[in-house]
Amino acid sequence: MRRSMASILVVLAALSTTLAAQSEGTGGTGATGASRGSGALGVGFAATLGGGWQIEGGEIGWVWRKARGPVGALSLGARLGTFVGEGAILGGNRGFVFAATVGARSGRLMLAELGDENNLTQIGFDVTIEATGYLGSHSPLPQGSSWGALALLPGLRVGSGNGPRYALVIGPTWFIGSSPGEVRGLLAFRVEAPLARRESHP
Repeated sequence: MRRSMASILVVLAALSTTLAAQSEGTGGTGATGASRGSGALGVGFAATLGGGWQIEGGEIGWVWRKARGPVGALSLGARLGTFVGEGAILGGNRGFVFAATVGARSGRLMLAELGDENNLTQIGFDVTIEATGYLGSHSPLPQGSSWGALALLPGLRVGSGNGPRYALVIGPTWFIGSSPGEVRGLLAFRVEAPLARRESHP
């Protein structure tokens, strides 16, 4: 990962602080809202891994958290990034990449719980499946300027109830384009917080 990751993580940290503050007015970490399912705003940083040209960029999307069943959440999002030459010291960025992605993640396998029942933080494991369509300018990849991808992303997720959640996911992503298929690694840091709900008035 190159130095560009540091600046993106600083922006992500600022956004996550804002989202966490916003979520204080939507039920905190209580489970009442989560029992019905809830919408959330997600932001993050995603990057492919390996040598040569890689993709690094930010992402934003909408997440629908489900309370029960094998599917824990559905998501729809967009990414904007650039191609990064991992071997270059200076001037390693090239072109731009836009991607639209849809995903589904499993329910969480609980690993640990911290705090008391009024302020509970859960740490769990889940798996996300994502389908992504990419459009790139000045693409150095053999797939050309447009290609698709399918990713399988195991991850650790921290947070509980209807409060903010933080995730680290990493796994393989299959690039599908005009050239033979290619498998790369994909790493993402993600933060999601519930959207404010309108109070009903009599």
